[in-house]
Amino acid sequence: MSLVVKEKNHVRLVFLGAAGVGKTALIRRFLMDTFESKHRRTVEELHSKEYEVSGATVKVEILDTSGSYSFPAMRKLSIQNSDAFALVYAVDDAESFESVKSLREEILEVKEDKFPPIVVVGNKAESGGERQVPVEDALSLVELDWNSRFVETSAKDNENVLEVFRELLQQANLPSRLSPALCKRRETLPKEQALRPPMNKTNSCSVC
Repeated sequence: MSLVVKEKNHVRLVFLGAAGVGKTALIRRFLMDTFESKHRRTVEELHSKEYEVSGATVKVEILDTSGSYSFPAMRKLSIQNSDAFALVYAVDDAESFESVKSLREEILEVKEDKFPPIVVVGNKAESGGERQVPVEDALSLVELDWNSRFVETSAKDNENVLEVFRELLQQANLPSRLSPALCKRRETLPKEQALRPPMNKTNSCSVC
């Protein structure tokens, strides 16, 4: 019997991570193609976009959460109501990578799912920056041990930002063609990183 994955017409993506890792910067880069170097504290901000695709209305919500652990109830509610998760850390901040590990455990507990749709994002990977989290360590943990997707990005230099959202939409069963930004810049999408370990996901499929 073949299994057909039904595409949704409404999905919520949530960005989680410690304060100052660039969650807001990644979202702003994707939605408006802008970058603001000054960090501003976010409590919770919901971005909503509706697209017309083949006569149907598709709604995509992107939830930008606080990096503060002062709002555990709010974070739990955000996890409960979301379909796919971007766990963001800064490659120059080892402590923020530890926060990603804790957040993943919380998602597993709240969603009661061993393999929730997660993309781990190592942001601030612009050339010349200091690094505290080796890419090999993060890649091995996330893709081999957790069986999740890993992407290093630079919101500042606009590196691999589209890849993050394409993967989130795919994991949430929304094809990336729904995003005009992705379609418009499809030909410039980053290629797969070299030497990437093979993934074992049974529900992996191609988009675009």
